[in-house]
Formats: sequence, C-alpha cells, structure tokens
Amino acid sequence: MNELEVRELRYFIAVAEELNFSRAAQRLGMAQPPLSKAIAQVESRLGVRLLERTTRQVRLTDAGQVLLDQARIAVDAVHAAARRARRAGRPTPQLVVAVKPGGDAGLLREILAAYREAGAQLPPPEVVVGGSGEPIAMLRDGRADVALLRSPFDGRGLDAETLVVEPRLAVLPAAHRLAGRRRLRPADLEGEPIPRWKGAAPASTAYYTGVDGADAGDGPSGSAPAVAPEGPLVASVEQLLEVVALGQAVAFLSLSTTELHRRPDIVYRPVTGLSPSAVMVAWPETSRSAAVAAFVRAAHDVADRHADRMTALA
Repeated sequence: MNELEVRELRYFIAVAEELNFSRAAQRLGMAQPPLSKAIAQVESRLGVRLLERTTRQVRLTDAGQVLLDQARIAVDAVHAAARRARRAGRPTPQLVVAVKPGGDAGLLREILAAYREAGAQLPPPEVVVGGSGEPIAMLRDGRADVALLRSPFDGRGLDAETLVVEPRLAVLPAAHRLAGRRRLRPADLEGEPIPRWKGAAPASTAYYTGVDGADAGDGPSGSAPAVAPEGPLVASVEQLLEVVALGQAVAFLSLSTTELHRRPDIVYRPVTGLSPSAVMVAWPETSRSAAVAAFVRAAHDVADRHADRMTALA
C-alpha cells in the first residue's frame, strides 16, 4: 500500500472538518471535482470507507474519525519539523518559551534565571506570551520549543511534567448572595451560569465549569451535579472577570491568578471538592534539545524551592 501524502491528508482534513465538499474545496482554493476524486482515491488506497455521503449530508465513519485525528497530528508534525529546522539553522539560535498571562504560577522569572545560570553555552531564552490556547498551538506547530501550560490540555505528541498544583477559587460578584460565605461547595453554585472559553474541548469545559472533579454525592439525592448553565463566551481572564463583576456569571480561577487580579467588585472563595490547577512544563516528545532539557531541569529546581517555601510558611 502506498503511503498517504501530506497534500492528501490536508484535503481529507478540510472535508472532514467542513463535512461539505463545496466548502472544503473553497477553503483549499480548488475545484470540487478533483477534491472528490482525491478523497475517493484515499479511500481506495486504504480499503475503507472514510465518509458516508448522502444527498443531504456528509458524515465521518469510525475509520474517518481515526484518520482525522491522526492526520491532524501528522500535518502539524510536518509543519513543526520545517519550522524547527529553519530556526535551528539561524546564526543565533534561541530557546523559545511559550506561556499565557498568569499561566506560570509566578515561577517564570526564577526559571529563566536558573536556566541562564545552567551554562553560557545554552541558547538565550525568548519568551512569547500568547492568549488562551496559543502556547500549546505554538508548541505543536514548531514556533516554540517548550511551554508552561495549565492542565487540562491535549497532550498528544507532547511530554509534560507537573511543576505546581494549586487550589482553584470561586469568583463571585461582590454583591452575590454567597459572597459572605467563607467556604463553598460545588452544590452551592448549581444553577449559576459559568463562562465558556472559546475553543475549549469538552474535557476543558468540564474543568472550567467545575464539574470534572465533583463527587457524585454533591448533587440532589446523590446524583451527579447538574451541568452549569452556559454563561458568556470569554477569551481572557480580564474578560472573564468583567462578566463576573457585571453579575452575568460566576467562575473558577487558580489561587495564583486570583492574587494577580484583586478588584473591589469581585470576591474569591475556596470551594471544597473543586479540582485543582496544575502548572506543567511541556515539550514535543520527539525533542532531543539540550536547551529544552536544561529548561525542564531549571523548572523543576524552581518548583521544588517554591514548594519548600510554601511548606515553611504553612
């Protein structure tokens, strides 16, 4: 069996995501007949049906869903390889570190200092700050070598190690009926709208809405907690805080993030049974970079010192 080409995988991804040959052809900048022919050739070569076509709709078969998942990884890997090769060939290589605002639990500056002290022969670090979802995208497509990420995230194709685990707090308007309570339970917040993050996968949505780690006994009559009503769509912590302050939703944020965003119109309260937030250092599983290894070691050293300080203060 001949191997599939990257071009064919790109064609299939477009069709599988659009579930419409006309829209997929327009997205790819090509005519529909050659696209349909290319997909038929892929199916013939693999010996399986990837798409079920009717006059009314196109849908993925089980085999098609598997190919879509793997094709995305493969195409990303090809693009990432090209980017990393170009960056490695620069006269002055750098270690690109991706992070989002508040995504480092306050550790990044210490990690960078420890990395620089590890050896003058290491390439200098360049920090790129991105929005929600951008650091992991940069890691996948080759724009970054290493990233600090908060769980949960899609770890396919990546290696990752936990640095810090910290509690999450409920974020409430200052005038909220529960604002005077010292501690809350997930059941106390049932029925409250919770913001949705743009582009979040189902596992991430469960985390952001606080139902991923909830005990079955928290719901009525021992049932699982109800799914929270959908609040406004947000793309940043600042946007999230604003909709909470306006009384449009409640939310959950990590302890270190709340310490960065103190406002008189918002209160933060501990929640018993709420899953924590983990800050992790992640890198491509195929990486053999000495600089990445040095950064990971520096991150662990700093995280260990941070944990010792927290223990001493407890």
